[in-house]
Amino acid sequence: MAARPEGTPIWTDAMFTDVEGAKKFYGEVLGWTFGESSAEFGNYTTAYRNGKAVAAVVPPMPGQDTPQSAWCLYFSSPDVAATAEKIGSSGGTVVMDPMKVGDFGSMCLAQDPTGILFGVWQPDTHEGFELEGEPGSFAWAELFTRDPERSDSFLTSVFGYNAKTMREENVDYKVFDLGGEQPVLGRMTMTPEDFPEEVRPYIQIYFAVDNCDQAVEKAEKLGGQKVFGPMDSPFGRFAAILDPQGAAFAVIDLKTTVGEMPEMV
Repeated sequence: MAARPEGTPIWTDAMFTDVEGAKKFYGEVLGWTFGESSAEFGNYTTAYRNGKAVAAVVPPMPGQDTPQSAWCLYFSSPDVAATAEKIGSSGGTVVMDPMKVGDFGSMCLAQDPTGILFGVWQPDTHEGFELEGEPGSFAWAELFTRDPERSDSFLTSVFGYNAKTMREENVDYKVFDLGGEQPVLGRMTMTPEDFPEEVRPYIQIYFAVDNCDQAVEKAEKLGGQKVFGPMDSPFGRFAAILDPQGAAFAVIDLKTTVGEMPEMV
């Protein structure tokens, strides 16, 4: 697999108190199967779709305060230590110093200046997503922030993104790319009308599905909660969901598109 340019989404995982419950939920909603948990690495368990690695789940470390379940997006880096330095010098905070994870690769965890958590992954034998843009796999990610200027400045400083603004009334939305036509990340401004104060800034992961409405229906039957949608868009029909343990994610049917693509400037 060709190396992903620095700043490209490369992997996602989430910590769950009830790992078996998470496996059942995502297995039914997204069609995932799961490999053997790795005791050496905190019972980290890889999720697969059609035999391809798409994500992972892990329980909290023994003695660790129980965290709120949340999906974490990792960005590719050829040198995680150098990226960590850029994070610090650009106003972000490294919350887990760069560390080697066996022969899989190296990682760190960090926050942007507004407190949004993300990861950085320097691949070795674990090269990241083995499937993207297909049902049951990563499709897109959006950063939701209340301070877009600080988040935008941070992202472009650390990862060298080009930023384009979507021309859409009453929506402050940007798309970031790495110098090509293919965008790698979206950014949405959180408004007080749409996002209660208790909702912290975050990165939302979109997983592709065959049918958005059916995925939402399955999620609700399994104890999930629909937050938004389903809604048609030029990018696909999508919906935002909270899983039974409170982790936010979104599903999108990339085949069902409605309307013209908005102009980006």
